Amino acid sequence: MPDLPAHPHQGDPVFDLHVGGKLETVSTVALTGPDELSLAYTPGVARVCEAIAADPTMTQHYTWVPNTVAIVSDGTAVLGLGDIGPAAAMPVMEGKAVLFKQFGGVDAVPICLATTDVEEIIATVARLAPSFGGINLEDISAPRCFEIEDRLKELLDIPVFHDDQHGTAVVVLAALKNALRLTGRTAAGTRVVISGAGAAGVAVARILLEAGITDLAVVDRQGVLNSERADLTPVKAALARDTADKFGRSGSLADAMAGADVYVGVSGGTVPEEVVATMADDPIIFGLANPTPEVHPDVAHRHARVVATGRSDFPNQINNVLAFPGIFRGAFDVHATAITEGMKLAAADALAALVGDDLRPDLIIPSPFDPRVGPAVTAAVAEAARRDGVARR
Repeated sequence: MPDLPAHPHQGDPVFDLHVGGKLETVSTVALTGPDELSLAYTPGVARVCEAIAADPTMTQHYTWVPNTVAIVSDGTAVLGLGDIGPAAAMPVMEGKAVLFKQFGGVDAVPICLATTDVEEIIATVARLAPSFGGINLEDISAPRCFEIEDRLKELLDIPVFHDDQHGTAVVVLAALKNALRLTGRTAAGTRVVISGAGAAGVAVARILLEAGITDLAVVDRQGVLNSERADLTPVKAALARDTADKFGRSGSLADAMAGADVYVGVSGGTVPEEVVATMADDPIIFGLANPTPEVHPDVAHRHARVVATGRSDFPNQINNVLAFPGIFRGAFDVHATAITEGMKLAAADALAALVGDDLRPDLIIPSPFDPRVGPAVTAAVAEAARRDGVARR
């Protein structure tokens, strides 16, 4: 990279690290003379093109496609910053690409789109798809993200994964499995409240239902999602039928939390301590909003047996990087056509199992830097893909 001029925030270590961006492309072949050039480019490359034209599956052998994911965002839900646009989203997408490579050995290309129109996003991604082995949707606001993901899954025969939804859900489930084990609870006998009905909240609710949690209430700004409400989107209405309706839950967040075993916050805001105090004995509190958890750990520890956050400066960080690199690595290793519910559940089981006998209140989930994480998730996902019939090798 050439030397760059001084920048307005020079001396700030965050900005200094980002000078020139966080990515570059690197050749995997040496070009030391005309012989190598003739093999890597013309005329030799034409033979490979002809082979792929005759059999498009040859891209799996002779291009970078099967190991490369597109990270696609429209900049409408970036971190906790909200709708800041595609240009401002780029540093996050670059960072995501670094994580894919570091923790999964997966190449990734950030793509920030100058449109928020659902149809334009779907059409654009579908047209780009031949260049990639998978699509990672990122920081796209709800409820648009649900339709975009669902329709791209129908259109494409490669994995499509909205990490804000499913990466979060996988890691939450893994941590919760261990928290339940630590507190002597079973999934079927546990009452859960999820605060937030956006992308993460909906996905967490869905994966917990798949994992055997039955008594579950999801809360948005207007209260518990249930079919008595006339203001629900189709996604929220479907979720209400599968959650609060089953046990007749209604009312406010405070109503839902009284007697609850587990609180999962993916909404922001603050839960008053007097509400936290009404939970069941030895509750489990996951306050995942960044940078300010819904229940600060100092408050949570006065009441809860197990506490987790989304922050790296407290124990039990619920970090998506534990999931998405290994999930894509496992899917790519078997040339999967999709990422199934079974693959996500397998990833959560693998993460939970890594804690093993080290389980304690401040260790319910492994560190992202635990070298066992990537291989364990990869192997579990690949096996599940074969079991679910989406593996092509």
